[in-house]
Amino acid sequence: MSNLELTVLESEAVPCCPPITSAELSEQDAVRMAAMFKALADPVRLRLFSKVASHEGGEACVCDIQDVGVSQPTVSHHLKKLREAGLLTSERRGTWVYYKVAPSVVAGMAALLDLNR
Repeated sequence: MSNLELTVLESEAVPCCPPITSAELSEQDAVRMAAMFKALADPVRLRLFSKVASHEGGEACVCDIQDVGVSQPTVSHHLKKLREAGLLTSERRGTWVYYKVAPSVVAGMAALLDLNR
């Protein structure tokens, strides 16, 4: 098992939730966070998310990350689900789409799970 270090990029957005040990989640926050965790619960989506997060420069062209053992339409479906959950952002450049991790969302998920606060 390797040590992974996530780089959090600056963003204007604020994480949604305080640490789970500090207060009970509101229904709205629980629904939002559950959707994010559900999106990451699929192995293909988790691999795609990891490929984007670890890609040089913090963004990846779909052409560089689509080799996850499923067809291209299936990759597009999974990337759409990650975008809908708020975990990725995308930008079309010519014929290709580039993806970035939404840093404030990932920071919010990490903060929620931080048991040391």
